[in-house]
Amino acid sequence: MDSNFSHAAWAEQLGGVSLPLVADFHPKGEIAEAFGVYLVDKGITDRATVIVDAGGTVRFAESVGPGGKRDIEALVAACEAIDAAWSPGLPDATPPVGLPEGAALYVKDRCMFSRWALYGRTNLHLEASLPVVNVSRDPAALEELVRRGGKGQAPALVTADAVLYESADIAKFLGERASWG
Repeated sequence: MDSNFSHAAWAEQLGGVSLPLVADFHPKGEIAEAFGVYLVDKGITDRATVIVDAGGTVRFAESVGPGGKRDIEALVAACEAIDAAWSPGLPDATPPVGLPEGAALYVKDRCMFSRWALYGRTNLHLEASLPVVNVSRDPAALEELVRRGGKGQAPALVTADAVLYESADIAKFLGERASWG
């Protein structure tokens, strides 16, 4: 039931993930309740893993309790078995559009919103294609951001066409342009 920002931090600690994570934050526990893992009396979810196949069928569900630890090797084996058993075939993947040429991510030190934007960059493995400009450390960069977008607010994703300031908007844009749908 963590927020998408908590999941982004967790995924970043793993070195990025290539699958979508569900943030069951609002309405609180709605998805967890549907899977039977919402602990109403505690207001939290059980620590559970649910794997859904490409057709939308639950193929694996396991609970380790609120304080338990997942067996990652067993989860990988379960995913591999589900993948091997899948026979209907999948549509060809459409490659991501990619980021606009010249895009840059402007950030500030000690800014949680900048940190969240950086998590999105890491999770989508965009380190080589999306440069980071720190306006806290580079006064000229701050001046450039103000010139391009009209204000010195960071995070800011600057492209030739637009400047996005909200971390959620930045994450959405990066996800739409740089991830395999």
